[in-house]
Amino acid sequence: MKLLTSSAMALALLANTAAAEGELVIYHWFEYIPAELLEKFTAETGITVTMDTFDSNEAMLASLKAGGMGTYDVAVPTDYMVSIMAGEGLLDTIADGELANKGNIAPEWADPSFDPGRAHSIPYQWGSTSFAVNTDDYDGDINTTDLLFNPPAELSGKINMLDSQGEVLAMASIHMGIPQCSTDRDELQALNDMLQEAKTHWASFNSDTAREVLVSGDVSVGMIFDGFSAKAREDRASITYAFPTQGYVVWMDSVVLLNDAPNRDSAIAFMDFMLEPENIAAVSNYARYGLGVTGAEEYLDPELATLPESNPPETAGEGSFIAVCDEQTQAVYDQIWTNLKN
Repeated sequence: MKLLTSSAMALALLANTAAAEGELVIYHWFEYIPAELLEKFTAETGITVTMDTFDSNEAMLASLKAGGMGTYDVAVPTDYMVSIMAGEGLLDTIADGELANKGNIAPEWADPSFDPGRAHSIPYQWGSTSFAVNTDDYDGDINTTDLLFNPPAELSGKINMLDSQGEVLAMASIHMGIPQCSTDRDELQALNDMLQEAKTHWASFNSDTAREVLVSGDVSVGMIFDGFSAKAREDRASITYAFPTQGYVVWMDSVVLLNDAPNRDSAIAFMDFMLEPENIAAVSNYARYGLGVTGAEEYLDPELATLPESNPPETAGEGSFIAVCDEQTQAVYDQIWTNLKN
């Protein structure tokens, strides 16, 4: 088994091995599956695993469209991106009866709006995106999106944002109280202007070190996924996950079957493997997120049920999934993101 983090290295390797029998090529989020679980899959099936990683849904999509299709067998996008990928013809259809363990999918995740009937995917993990605060550095109210977009002077220059268009623009829309896919020109201009001003207070855009910069003290506030925040708190007790009164982002990641998968049978075997309660529970115990498979409770770390990062207080605003905009509206949001990153 090889776990690769460099696309260049992975593509060079796969040029010779992608079509080999008994292979599986995964495109996955960074730090999101325990190596021991992949080793278990190989031991049980004889299938060798190669994994490459990405740090945002948008980066994954761009990579696949730039030549990654036909290289990878499965990927692990977030809900809204599953819908986008299906709409662009990037996903294969799982035939009835192909997955022996499909009945293990929890009812609430069996027919999601982003993949009706689970035609292309299986549930992986679910959680939230908000931000965490080092309360050694700041003792004010943390449950407000002002800390990201209109911070007090003592936090200016001490904020890390995820390098992820979907999460950042969704949180910005929540902060402003406007629809995620607004077509109102005044709202869109105000969103752009607000973000340009907020950017002057940010230290960095980084997803793959979102936990490390909080733990090290390089920043005092960091946009982050709830499981990453739980891990950060284990390393530094003063790190506290915020549930803003304005609201926050919720998500469900799924394993999708890619079109032109060079090892389709291996992909189906992996998806069935991940639908076994003990196996998906190992992911939750490692990554500290929720899961979408029934019967896994007996394998879960009991602490997961009481994590503060997984239990919003009564004061928390509503959790919102990232919306999928029509093509014309999305082009405007893409430009706002480009403006923000320049």
